[in-house]
Amino acid sequence: MKRSKRDTPTVFDYKDVKTLMRFINSYGQIEPIGRTGLSAKQQRSLAVAIKRARHLALMPFVTSN
Repeated sequence: MKRSKRDTPTVFDYKDVKTLMRFINSYGQIEPIGRTGLSAKQQRSLAVAIKRARHLALMPFVTSN
C-alpha cells in the first residue's frame, strides 16, 4: 500500500508523534521506502525523527501486541 505524495509532510518533526506513528508497522519497525512512497531524503529525515522521538521516550521502541 503506497501512500500518496499529497498526505505526506515535507519535514518530519520528532515532536509530532501522531504523524510518525503512521510510518511504523505493527511490530514497531519503520516502514520501508517502497511502502511509504517517500523520496530517499524524506525517508532519512523520517528515520532520524523517529529515532529521536524514541530516544526521548515520546514513542516506544517496540509495540506490544
